[in-house]
Amino acid sequence: MIRVLVCDDQAVVCDGLEMILNADPEIKVIATAYDGEEALQRIDQSRPDVVLMDLKMPGMNGIQATREIHQRYPDIKVLVLTTYGDDEWVLDAVRSGAVGYLLKGTPRADLIKAIKGTAAGLSHIDPAVAGKLIAAVAQNPTSNDTTV
Repeated sequence: MIRVLVCDDQAVVCDGLEMILNADPEIKVIATAYDGEEALQRIDQSRPDVVLMDLKMPGMNGIQATREIHQRYPDIKVLVLTTYGDDEWVLDAVRSGAVGYLLKGTPRADLIKAIKGTAAGLSHIDPAVAGKLIAAVAQNPTSNDTTV
């Protein structure tokens, strides 16, 4: 059973995600949080496998919360689910420790597949933002050239 914490500042989104995810026999939403600070409290209480994290929230946003989760609980995977596909949001989320990035328009079957894959150690990047992530990495190459 994959234990999921849903973090989004909109109650209707949390309720909808809980209904969708709990319909899958391999996934159980064990907690919800409405901002990053509450997510950290819920993690202390529930110890999820995956946190489904929105980014733009009042108080501690999803970037800040992802960074804290990654530092405090490196075994818990953060999968971003947001409406923001802008370059900086994507880069900041990945740099903060998110292992995946999906947009809220993601079909439900793809969302469930991404959660299962995330729990298994895979990364999932929405195709709509993957190109932006690749372009950003290509613009800032490291000095470790591995060309033969």
